[in-house]
Amino acid sequence: MEKKESTRSVSAFNTDLKLKGFNVFQIDDDSNAVRVYNRKDFYKICLTTGQSNINYADRSFDMKGTILFFANPNVPYSWETISRSYVGYTCLFSEDFYKPSDRTESLQHSPLFKIGGTPIFHITEEKREFLNGIFRNMIAEQSTNYAFKDDLIRNYINLIIHEALKLQPAEDFDQVKNAAHRITNVFLELLERQFPIEGTERPLQLRTAQDYATNLNLHVNYLNRAVKETTGKSTTTHISERIASEAKALLLHTDWNVADIAYALGFEYPTYFNNFFKRITGTNPMSLRPAEV
Repeated sequence: MEKKESTRSVSAFNTDLKLKGFNVFQIDDDSNAVRVYNRKDFYKICLTTGQSNINYADRSFDMKGTILFFANPNVPYSWETISRSYVGYTCLFSEDFYKPSDRTESLQHSPLFKIGGTPIFHITEEKREFLNGIFRNMIAEQSTNYAFKDDLIRNYINLIIHEALKLQPAEDFDQVKNAAHRITNVFLELLERQFPIEGTERPLQLRTAQDYATNLNLHVNYLNRAVKETTGKSTTTHISERIASEAKALLLHTDWNVADIAYALGFEYPTYFNNFFKRITGTNPMSLRPAEV
């Protein structure tokens, strides 16, 4: 009997997902079900039946019926379930799981996952039954000891991707309503997704307004205007304040040296980090180090 995801602890789910780089599960018939995972690392494919409102980048989709949705971890989105009955499947996987060799094209270049694409597709009843079968096969396969199950699951993911590429993406979206507010929310969520910094082996990648504009497929001036209009602060100020906040946490709660913290936060040299930190906080990094007893 298939075990519902809601009966598993969030901790066990996240640990399992991190170790394997992949997880697929059936969505309970419960519009309030919430799952937490590290969105910085995982792509997502959802096949759902119900009514929902999806905000993706600067667009809003009011969807009814069955849809297929592709999420890129670099593009924040929000999903509001409207109907009481909401069922389907979700598949989460990392780039490393999907791309086991350098010969495989990055998902970032896929028409379904690339920045600026439209990742939502209407699905007919006939196609829904076919896709349901693929998700059920993945759920069954992930529990086996078959030596090549990862290859088989990758083939299932590719089959879903190719089925979607045959379809026309949804066009019934609103791109104008509250555009500045929506863009700002997307930027702030993407900013927050870059943290916490968990190790020096994966330093901060997005550090400038231009970095965020590129990831959101927006002109940097458009992003700056929207953020300033909505929050009263510049994009650069938000980024600097968040980096400084993370720096304080690393200085107080880790034993990393200042050079490691500087590197983890994307600074080429410790002196650049020291100057930045003093400019933002008014003090030097070492002043936050706990005094040794």
